[in-house]
Amino acid sequence: MEGVSEPKAKILELLWRVENPLGLREVSDRTGLKARSVNMHLFGLVSLGYASKSEGGSYTITESGKEAIGFPKVDVKFAEKVLSNMPQEKVFHFYSGIGQPAGISSSSLVDFCDKVKTADVKSVEFHMTRGDFERWVHSLGDVELAKRLRLIREEGPKGEALRERLHGALRSRCDRLLKETC
Repeated sequence: MEGVSEPKAKILELLWRVENPLGLREVSDRTGLKARSVNMHLFGLVSLGYASKSEGGSYTITESGKEAIGFPKVDVKFAEKVLSNMPQEKVFHFYSGIGQPAGISSSSLVDFCDKVKTADVKSVEFHMTRGDFERWVHSLGDVELAKRLRLIREEGPKGEALRERLHGALRSRCDRLLKETC
């Protein structure tokens, strides 16, 4: 993370991971950094444009902040690439287990988001525990979403809770990318 100190990178990673605005105390507690240090680093991150501060005093990561921690810039070209229909060899095929095709496939991220909502939850669990979804999303070029899916996998939700978390992350990302193409 060129140009960003380790504490600043730690704070940005946290802001990215939680996705919700955090106050100074929460950032301090979750990073293990002293509040004075966090305050100084947050001030610097805001002045660099890597974080934003609400009127209520909560902080969120900005698109520039995401770039600072290594995620690609989200622009029209990136969004169009990630959202495009994939060639047949890159289509995602759902399975319920090894050698058990589910008869469902997806050729784009938007289609994948829709299929996750309706696929058998056993198939969703099968692929999630193996890291298949994050690998496929990474192959589309969306490193940030792939990392988000890895975090969900590592948290280990099961059943409908897994489907809801997964679909929520996918829907949010599709909405963000679609907005970029308008």
